[in-house]
Amino acid sequence: MSGQQAVVVGGGIVGCTTAMLLRQHGWQVTVVERNIIAAQTSGEASWAGAGIIFPLLPWFYQDAVNQLALEGARLYPALADQLYQATGIDPECLRSGMRIQPPFELEAALAWCRANQVEAKLQGDELWLPEVLQVRNPRLLQALKAWLVQHQVTLKEQTQLLPLPEVEIGQQGTLKRWQTNTGETLEADIFIVTSGAWSFDLLKQTALSLEIKPMRGQMLLYQLSKPVSSHIIYRDGFYMVPRKDGYLLAGSTLEDVGFDTGVTDAMRAEMQTKAETILPQLKDAPVIKHWSGLRPGTPHNIPTIGQHPHIGNLYLNTGHFRYGVTMAPASGKRLIELIDKI
Repeated sequence: MSGQQAVVVGGGIVGCTTAMLLRQHGWQVTVVERNIIAAQTSGEASWAGAGIIFPLLPWFYQDAVNQLALEGARLYPALADQLYQATGIDPECLRSGMRIQPPFELEAALAWCRANQVEAKLQGDELWLPEVLQVRNPRLLQALKAWLVQHQVTLKEQTQLLPLPEVEIGQQGTLKRWQTNTGETLEADIFIVTSGAWSFDLLKQTALSLEIKPMRGQMLLYQLSKPVSSHIIYRDGFYMVPRKDGYLLAGSTLEDVGFDTGVTDAMRAEMQTKAETILPQLKDAPVIKHWSGLRPGTPHNIPTIGQHPHIGNLYLNTGHFRYGVTMAPASGKRLIELIDKI
C-alpha cells in the first residue's frame, strides 16, 4: 500500500490505533481531530474513561462484543510495550485484576468464564478475575500521538470535517474529497470515520441506519496518601480503578443528555456515596477532579466496523460505546484486514 493516502476522521484511541496500524501497513496517513489529540479538556471518551480492559459483566453481552473485547485485551500488553519503547511514555498497562462484588448472577458468571477460558475464583461472595488489565487512558493517548508524530503521520487538530452530503459522492460510488470547516479539501484513497459520538452527524445524510448517539459518563478522581486497593472493584454498575501512583478513579454515570459535557453536583454526591460504601476509607479523601466524557452509544454495545453501505472507499470503525479503549487494537486490526482484502 506504499504511497496510498488514508484519512482517519477522529483522533481518539480508536482513531489513533487505526492510524498506527495503517502506517505500519505502508499507508500515508492523515488524522483529522476536532479538538487537540490527547488534550484533557475536550470531554471526549478516550481520555475520560477508566481504562478497564475487560467487558463489565460480559455474560450479559452478545458474543460480538466479548470477542472484540477479549481480543483487544490479548493485544494490549504488546501494544503498550511497543509504545513505551518507542516514545518513553508508559501507558501503564497493568494486570491489576478485578473483584466483582454482589449482586451478580454467580452461575452465569462462572459458566461464561469457563466457556471463554477466563480465570475466575470465588473468594467469599466475590468473584475474583486475576487476569483483568487496565491502562491509563491519557498516557495511552499521549503515547499513540507521539508514535504517530515519530512516524510521519499528519495530524490536523482543531479541524472538523463538514457533514458528508450525497453530492460529494462520485459516479463510481467513491468519495473523492472531503471539505473541512477551515475551507481545506482533503483528498485520499480511503477515508475512515472513527469519530465516536460525533460519527452520526458526519454521516447522517449517507448512512441513515447508523445508530450512534452520545451517552455522558461522569467520573471522580481521588488522591490518596496510601493505597486502599491494588485491584479494580466493580459493584452494581459502579467501578473503582486504582492507579499505581496512588490516584483512584471512581465512576461512572450513564446519561442520555445529548452532547452536554457538563458535570452535576447531584451526580458527584451520588458517586461519592457509592465510592465510600465500597471503600469506607474514602470518606475523608479529597476528590481532586470531577469530569465527564461522551461515549458513542449503540444498541447492545456493538460497534460498526466495515465499509460504508454505498461508498466503496469510506470505512467505519466507530460506535464502541463503553469499550472503545478495550476494543481499539482488535477493531483496528479487523478493519485493516478488511481493507487489505479489497
